[in-house]
Amino acid sequence: MPGQTIDTNTPSSRPLVIIAGPTATGKTSASVALARRLNGSIISADSMQVYRGMDIGSAKVTEEEQEGIPHYLIDVADPTENWNVVRFQKEAEAAVAQILEQGRLPFLVGGTGFYIQALLYGIDFTQMESDTEYRASLEEEARTQGPEALYRRLQETDPASAEAIHPNNVKRIIRALEFAGMSGGMRISDHNRNERQRDPAYRAVFFVFTMDRQKLYERIDIRVDKMMENGLEDEVRRLRSLGLTSRDVSMQGIGYRQILRSLDGEYPMEEAVRLIKRDSRHFAKRQLTWFRREKNVTWINLDDFENETALLDHMEEIIRRTYGL
Repeated sequence: MPGQTIDTNTPSSRPLVIIAGPTATGKTSASVALARRLNGSIISADSMQVYRGMDIGSAKVTEEEQEGIPHYLIDVADPTENWNVVRFQKEAEAAVAQILEQGRLPFLVGGTGFYIQALLYGIDFTQMESDTEYRASLEEEARTQGPEALYRRLQETDPASAEAIHPNNVKRIIRALEFAGMSGGMRISDHNRNERQRDPAYRAVFFVFTMDRQKLYERIDIRVDKMMENGLEDEVRRLRSLGLTSRDVSMQGIGYRQILRSLDGEYPMEEAVRLIKRDSRHFAKRQLTWFRREKNVTWINLDDFENETALLDHMEEIIRRTYGL
């Protein structure tokens, strides 16, 4: 970065600005504005924006919204691929290294807490190798008995993970059950908590956005209505015509799974919209719960700032002071 004196010679000294928080809090616009001010590049920490052709339901940052700022881990996978945290960690680490080599400041932006944690602490996933046969049996159980059966088992096996995982997120439920089975009963929530005690792999400035709960829920409802106006139903129809089903990880995302079920005749589209809003609000609540477990976080209450300029000035001052810019 021009004029900066940041030491990047050791892993723990490498800078990383993190902007996290629940959906619909304005992380995208704030990160782009700060990256422009501080010669930064942005790495997406969103589990849905990685998929090509899944733009509206993921609230993917558009080329216009990027304002020329380099963005990483957007449109890097087909919807038929099983994107996961291990792949994210590998590609995000490579992105950080490339950004620093270019003399730019890396920004990690998104609401997927596990992804952020994986990169920040360099979580070791070697203990989490998969058991193909056991996983297949769990997947079959989910198909025949429904996700609720697996979720009830997870509530008994690992209550902390059950609290953090949505009952319909079959992929993560199976992963948590699989980990417990392979580790001799160790809970994946305990594993994750232990990993959070590791020293960070980066010298991070970790912001988490929050705001009045009712205002946040209103913003979520408005955002969902806008997605529908922008053609979310048509987007899901197109993905469905390509052969994607509820079994694909990409189609289990909020917005996609509800509309897909409506198109399959389970309920009217109006009910799908209601469920998207409800599940998005629940997701926002879980996101906040996740980030409250993090240490060394700077909470940003958006209600404390009269406008975006005041918000950006405050965040920029903290970043500059931390890195001596």
